[in-house]
Amino acid sequence: MLIFNTVGLQIRQNKGNWLLLSILLLLVACTSKQEKETNVLFTTEVLSQRGQLPVGSGAIGELATEGGEGASPYYDLHEIQSSGTIIAGTLSGPDTYYEYHGKETGLQFELAEAFAQSIGVRLQMEISPDTTALLKKLEQGEIDFIALDMPTWQTRADASLLREAIIDWWRPERVAQVKADIDHRSSYVVHRRMRPVMQDAAHGIISAYDDLFRRYSGTAGWDWRLLAAQCYQESGFDPQAVSSMGAQGLMQLMPATADAMGVPEDKRFEPEHNISAAARYIKKVSQSFADIKDSEERIRFTLAAYNGGVGHVQDAQTLARKAGRDHLCWQEVAPYILLLAQPQYYRDPDVRHGYMRGSETEAYVRLIMERWAQYRGSARSFTSGSVPAPAKKSLQDGEYKSQVKPAEEWTPEE
Repeated sequence: MLIFNTVGLQIRQNKGNWLLLSILLLLVACTSKQEKETNVLFTTEVLSQRGQLPVGSGAIGELATEGGEGASPYYDLHEIQSSGTIIAGTLSGPDTYYEYHGKETGLQFELAEAFAQSIGVRLQMEISPDTTALLKKLEQGEIDFIALDMPTWQTRADASLLREAIIDWWRPERVAQVKADIDHRSSYVVHRRMRPVMQDAAHGIISAYDDLFRRYSGTAGWDWRLLAAQCYQESGFDPQAVSSMGAQGLMQLMPATADAMGVPEDKRFEPEHNISAAARYIKKVSQSFADIKDSEERIRFTLAAYNGGVGHVQDAQTLARKAGRDHLCWQEVAPYILLLAQPQYYRDPDVRHGYMRGSETEAYVRLIMERWAQYRGSARSFTSGSVPAPAKKSLQDGEYKSQVKPAEEWTPEE
């Protein structure tokens, strides 16, 4: 208002300058409009996440052409730190980004997360199907940088402070350490003391937890011996089992899953809390495959999703359907679970969740179904387990060693 009041005063004092001032104001207005159109290119989602635009606001194009308090220019380092979130773009793949046992991982993701922590913000990862799409997102301000092939992370030309921060942060030894950490976790080691695959085959006792499996099998909608077979695959009936990815307890609940099922941190290794939460989670996962009417087929898909994630399994169903296969039959979908490890499949435009380590999931389903068949042939419905004796110590190194065969070598007694 002060500017326009001053201009009005000058016009009244000197009418001869009217034409000059009119031209000047027109130029200022055009320039302002052009800057809005070229700089304010955040999507509604990004602006909402950064607190620049209320959720449910109108199209960003309206902001760009008409202005408004929600509008924001491209972000550089200071604006990113003020917002609390940095948005990185990458491609799906084993060396970039993927989800494994419910956790985000991949070299580029973990490097980007480490950088985000170093500047005091959270990381949001946006996955694109190809580099062309990544460059477009960068140009339009939907992402702050492209995380590919460190140290050549790409920023916009006007984000000089962000670019300098990345250059200052990057060190070859940092990349080597992150790679080593990923390699360690990627083997998915479960630290556990294996119990016998059958505690007492002669009397049909599978484990010390048979009563709990029966108690919560109704929640899952499964035969209790199937829960037992899954538990052995997950933890070897060791309630203190912990995986390299952070899964916990008999049914190897990931922390996020335990949170979602309402299990307090101090209860996650307790057998009843762990099995109860797993049964509720199984029921929830099974509902994602409600269109599969055959109960045993639905069990296979549910097991696969418990291990590999609902999204990845549904991606495999999509690929099977595109290929003319029966997407409701596990035998016809399982090959596409395996193919999701190959770029031409996990970068298919209809695949939403990207790369998957499908060989583990395929084996997981197969081994549990085989063990379930064994248990059904040996375990009676009215048996209950007793607490097994602890594993014996090796005289050579003092470490606990299992005295039983692995599940794949076990056969039920006559």
